[in-house]
Amino acid sequence: MNIKIVVDSISDMPSELINKYGINVMPLIVRFGEDEYKDGVELKADDFYKRVASGEWPATSVPAIGEFAELYKGLSNEADGIISIHVSSKLSGTYNSAVQGAAHVQSDSSIKVVDSKQASMGIGMLALVAAKAIENGDDLETVYSKVNSAIPKVQCFALLDTLEYLQRGGRLGKGAALIGGLLNFKPILRLSDGEVHPFARPRSRRKGINKLVETAMEFGNLQEAAVMYSTDSAETSGIIESLSSLTPDNTDPLLARMGPGLGTHAGPGALGIALLTN
Repeated sequence: MNIKIVVDSISDMPSELINKYGINVMPLIVRFGEDEYKDGVELKADDFYKRVASGEWPATSVPAIGEFAELYKGLSNEADGIISIHVSSKLSGTYNSAVQGAAHVQSDSSIKVVDSKQASMGIGMLALVAAKAIENGDDLETVYSKVNSAIPKVQCFALLDTLEYLQRGGRLGKGAALIGGLLNFKPILRLSDGEVHPFARPRSRRKGINKLVETAMEFGNLQEAAVMYSTDSAETSGIIESLSSLTPDNTDPLLARMGPGLGTHAGPGALGIALLTN
């Protein structure tokens, strides 16, 4: 059975995984003033963070319903089914746009749209579950079931240099409780039930990185792991080394860069981990 996977650009999936599994990425729109760019297509991470560093403030908007419909129609011509996995519906309207786009498609191919309740490589973990199920020869209903069963097993944490970008983008959610009490703290946030929640307030970046590692260790052996960064990949090496003891065959976790879509809300200096627990 030929099943296609769709994610959105907030998934931050590395190109090697996208190419390996033939994953289709729907870009969000990133705006600087009146200028609009397709995330990761017309605006790459390096250029995005340079513009942010120069003082420009970005914003994002969701892909149009018609964009999803067009993508699904094209894939339906070559696929028996489509599974489309998207950023938490509590953080973005992308999932709803995908659902409406699927409703516009008349095809023999079934389209399953999933609210990941996650962001960044939290979405990527679910895409990997789908990809491996497809490799296993599972039909669409089984792939869909496996992905939904994996949602509560995905854990995503982010160490931010500042909450300013999340605050400006209106994505703080329960994390709003952190504002006013941070001062010299470096916030660690957790995605839980599709929303951003405060998790820890280490007093230094080094302590924050250590807390990310300690948190991963508490989950024990993992099915998959990823380390994400926005601007400084050098800071990921110690996290990768530590988390490799938790992954199957002690392989290094995946390394992913937070693209413009997620970087709009996470900002420069962000680090994160995504875990697929047992």
